Amino acid sequence: MRHFITATLLALSFSASAATQVAIETSLGEFVVELNEEQAPVTTKNFLRYVEDGSYVGTIFHRVIPGFMAQGGGFDADLQQRPSYEPIKNESDNGLSNQRATLAMARTQVADSATRQFYINYQNNTFLDGRSGKPGYAVFGKVVKGFSVIEKMAAIPTTTVRSIGMKDVPQQPIVIKAINLINK
Repeated sequence: MRHFITATLLALSFSASAATQVAIETSLGEFVVELNEEQAPVTTKNFLRYVEDGSYVGTIFHRVIPGFMAQGGGFDADLQQRPSYEPIKNESDNGLSNQRATLAMARTQVADSATRQFYINYQNNTFLDGRSGKPGYAVFGKVVKGFSVIEKMAAIPTTTVRSIGMKDVPQQPIVIKAINLINK
């Protein structure tokens, strides 16, 4: 019986540590996200495609709203939009909630429009979750290390770039310098 319990505990700890993690180095420091491939397989696969092709490098967190969220991955430091793969199916009904430190996909008003932009929640934003008949924003991971870097983003003053109609743009670009798979 003792061997069975030990083996079970080892299996559980292995599966927990086997979750895919990604290190994101920004101009403000590094943080690590853990992805939930089980509950958000389509969204996770999509995010990893951008990680693996290297196209997140050089993008910025272009929209930061203290007390709400920090959004990035879609624009370079000159606010030029980066090319995207095809939009993915919205997985906001996956049982994951927009809680503090979670990672979710940004999208337009069209439910299945998410491509490359993601955001990190500063607080519990459950109003972004899907509800019966109303799609939300798909959570697919969480920050497991370095959330203080995300908090530093909120301290940078923002501005409105009227020429392109973009609000809440950090006045000091927050650049993704490197993004790497830690384990898979």
